[in-house]
Amino acid sequence: MRAHEAGALHADISNQGPAWLRTPADINDLVPALWPRSVTRGTDGAVAVAGLSVRDIAAEFGTPVYVLDEADLRSRCRDFRAAFPTEDIFYAGKAFLCRAVVRMIAEEGLHLDVCTGGELATALSAGMPPERIGFHGNNKSVSELSRALDAGVGRIIVDSFTEIDRLTALARERGVRPRVLVRVTVGVEAHTHEFIATAHEDQKFGFSLAGGAAANAAFKILDEGVLELRGLHSHIGSQIFDANGFEVSARRVLALQAQIRDARGVELPELDLGGGFGIAYTTQDDPATPQDLAKRLRKIVDSECAVENLAVPHLSIEPGRAIVGPAVFTLYEVGTVKDLDGLRTYVSVDGGMSDNIRTALYDASYSATLASRASTAQPLLARVVGKHCESGDIVVKDEFLPADVQPGDLVAVPGTGAYCRSMASNYNHVPRPPVVAVRDGQARLIVRRETEEDLLALDVG
Repeated sequence: MRAHEAGALHADISNQGPAWLRTPADINDLVPALWPRSVTRGTDGAVAVAGLSVRDIAAEFGTPVYVLDEADLRSRCRDFRAAFPTEDIFYAGKAFLCRAVVRMIAEEGLHLDVCTGGELATALSAGMPPERIGFHGNNKSVSELSRALDAGVGRIIVDSFTEIDRLTALARERGVRPRVLVRVTVGVEAHTHEFIATAHEDQKFGFSLAGGAAANAAFKILDEGVLELRGLHSHIGSQIFDANGFEVSARRVLALQAQIRDARGVELPELDLGGGFGIAYTTQDDPATPQDLAKRLRKIVDSECAVENLAVPHLSIEPGRAIVGPAVFTLYEVGTVKDLDGLRTYVSVDGGMSDNIRTALYDASYSATLASRASTAQPLLARVVGKHCESGDIVVKDEFLPADVQPGDLVAVPGTGAYCRSMASNYNHVPRPPVVAVRDGQARLIVRRETEEDLLALDVG
């Protein structure tokens, strides 16, 4: 279902859920694949994370609130580190970034991708070693590139000829030789939403492989000799479950490696295949494990290098969603429950599209559970919606909740660690929720709740 701009009466309205959604045998069950690893339902019926009840979290921090299971996030970092022990793992900061998360991923031995000056500032202020930072972005400003060079950022992924010229001039001024990768648009369209598929030709990122721009960018860097070209970069999209796209991408980008070797006598030592690895938002999703990904990606790269008679380059990957996405859930309080005479039941919560825009923007699907108590009521197919003045303000399009769900109940939505707080807004002048990290039964605030005073402080009137 896509929200219609003219309002709900013009949208696709049905009281039937999607084909994959099954009526649960027990409405209180939690599907482990959807939740942080320490989440359980206690003997009192309330959901708990790392031994701490969501009722206690709501009482201390209010709702809505993003709840991060710190041990879960760290364990996912370790899973990738174990699966890719010799490769570089760049956590994609755009998924969710704050100083506490920077410290966590740094302590777990990961690198960090940033794509704006603000993300770079956050990384540096949290103490991330600059040599472990990669800088992405299709329109890096002079000031952003200058800061990256002055900080000693480990690599810059160049995205346009203008950027190559801009960075070359800045490097000459400083007498430095920054390491760069060329972002290649390989013409592979991942099986994902149009707006998050990033490797087909008609989009803003990278240098076209088919049109020859990628080769020309590499030749330009090598011929000028100011920047140190370390390798090529490819990213084919997000929320990807099928590895076939990576196979096609690797084949094409390694063919370009061979072309560069044959034309300039230089065999580039690095290859970054990007990220975009999918997670389970609902029971229809079946993501690969890091071990499965590692086995498949290595096989792809080894095979294609053999075909092109290339030495196997040092590999990098960029998981973001796959690390932080499952580690977080959002906790809401129910405000109203509205039954449209059997057409649909709307459960309205105290957040919405300002704290999770993905349902409206990408037609994303989520799950939910009644979190503050258990219930013996029958399952009710409901739609969880927000408080904003938009008919498309939907948090969970279709989910079974207990038929006795009522105002004051707490509802938890799993899988909200990636691109929810990062893309949050102040639509309708709603302050953004806090982020609370829980570990060993203790909660700590890592991003505070915005206040109305924060909003008014920017309004100079």
